[in-house]
Amino acid sequence: MHAFDVLGDPVRRRVLELLADGEQTSGALTEVVRAEFGISQPAVSQHLRVLRESGFATVRPEGTRRLYAVDPSGMRRVDAWLEQFRGFWEQRLDALGTELKRGAGARARGR
Repeated sequence: MHAFDVLGDPVRRRVLELLADGEQTSGALTEVVRAEFGISQPAVSQHLRVLRESGFATVRPEGTRRLYAVDPSGMRRVDAWLEQFRGFWEQRLDALGTELKRGAGARARGR
């Protein structure tokens, strides 16, 4: 599955957002996702499986619990793909920074 197919699903994006705060149990993830999206526990498990199998999440057992975390390799693939487009917005951000500095300078001179 392509990385953007994985990230195209709002449930999987939400799970990754939750995992960005650190490792979480499957139970904690399921509780939040079920409350926010109204989906069943098996559906949440399926999304977790897709994230694992596509390289966006890792899981490790701890007793009877399963702890999930972000797998940076999936995000690196997305970052590598986006690299080809960075020039489009970096130039504009540089121009914005220049304009902001000009505005700040003009305000300082106007005092």
